[in-house]
Amino acid sequence: MTVSSSFGRVEFNAFLFASVGEDKSGVELTVLSALTRLGFDPWQEAARLSELPRETAARTLASAFALLPEGDWKIPQMGALAARLVDCLPRPGALPIAVIASARRDGKAALRPMRWLFWLALAIVWFLLLSYFTTNPVYDSTPTVSTSK
Repeated sequence: MTVSSSFGRVEFNAFLFASVGEDKSGVELTVLSALTRLGFDPWQEAARLSELPRETAARTLASAFALLPEGDWKIPQMGALAARLVDCLPRPGALPIAVIASARRDGKAALRPMRWLFWLALAIVWFLLLSYFTTNPVYDSTPTVSTSK
């Protein structure tokens, strides 16, 4: 998987929008906002964590979240919280049904502009041929020069 393809992937939504808890000011903290506060790209980190074994991903996430200022979660609870959050990640190699369905739709959608361009080109050619073979009386009339005195 490339880095650029990880942005906005829907299979990470359950993980990224899962609640971590409330920070000290009472604002709900999601995995997305927590990773952003820590300076990570949330989609890249979710993609990286989903490729790791579950236990390793949970330890990695717990150690990253330990750097956050405490909210309504405590450092000893971080392991259980990280394990719960990692369970929201897709299994390696698994694609959700929505991604497969959108890929099928995208294949058909890619043909629509080509079909539209084909009909546009055909209409332009038809117009040019029609204008070439149709005589226009304005252009066909030759000016008559009056030579009467």
